[in-house]
Order: sequence, then C-alpha cells, then structure tokens
Amino acid sequence: MSVESFDPQSAATGSPAVTVTPAALAHFRRQLAAQSEKSVRLSIKKSGCTGFMYVIDLVESGPDDDVRYQLDDLVELRVARDALPIVSGTEIDLVKEGINRQIKFLNPNVKDECGCGESFNVA
Repeated sequence: MSVESFDPQSAATGSPAVTVTPAALAHFRRQLAAQSEKSVRLSIKKSGCTGFMYVIDLVESGPDDDVRYQLDDLVELRVARDALPIVSGTEIDLVKEGINRQIKFLNPNVKDECGCGESFNVA
C-alpha cells in the first residue's frame, strides 16, 4: 500500500494543478471581456447528494492565498487553496452537447458522482 500526498506549495511553483483546454480558455476570455472582472476563480463547496460541487466565479480579485495561473494575456485562473487537494490534476473543458455548451471538469480524483452530475466525491 502506498500513500500519496499533495503539496499545494509545490503546485504553486511547478506545473499547474488545474489545466484549461483552448475551448474553455476562449469561453473564459469572452466572459471576462463582457464583465469588469479580471480573473476566473475555481473553488468547491459541500453540496448535493455526493459531497462537493465545483464553483466558477468571475472575480476582480480573490483571497491572497489563492493559487494563481496566468493562462494568457487576458485570463488569470485563481484556484482556492483549500480546493487544491480535491481538484489537483483537473482539466477544465467547454463541450458542446447539441446546441448547448457546458463547462466540464475532468477530475482524476473523482470516485463517485451523483446521477444528475451536479456533485461528486473523492476517495
């Protein structure tokens, strides 16, 4: 049996704990251009029947301990430090389903999701 640990400090200085696909980046760029906010912030909250829910906010700034990734000249991604152990390795994508577009989180840490897809749980 092995034990894995996640060091948020190394995530802040090394490769991003969360990645964003080109489609999601273009979506965030459009959203920020229509608002006065400057960053996209990812956090989680306890919710639903399974445990957690992703929260995406457009923000002017966030808590000082957010981990910040400059995705391009216009888009900064802020990740809540307390969410890092749960979202580490997540890819954020924008997918088309028929005429709808939806942000999807491809999180390798998820062990269980509710039937409606709103909440998730990790081991």
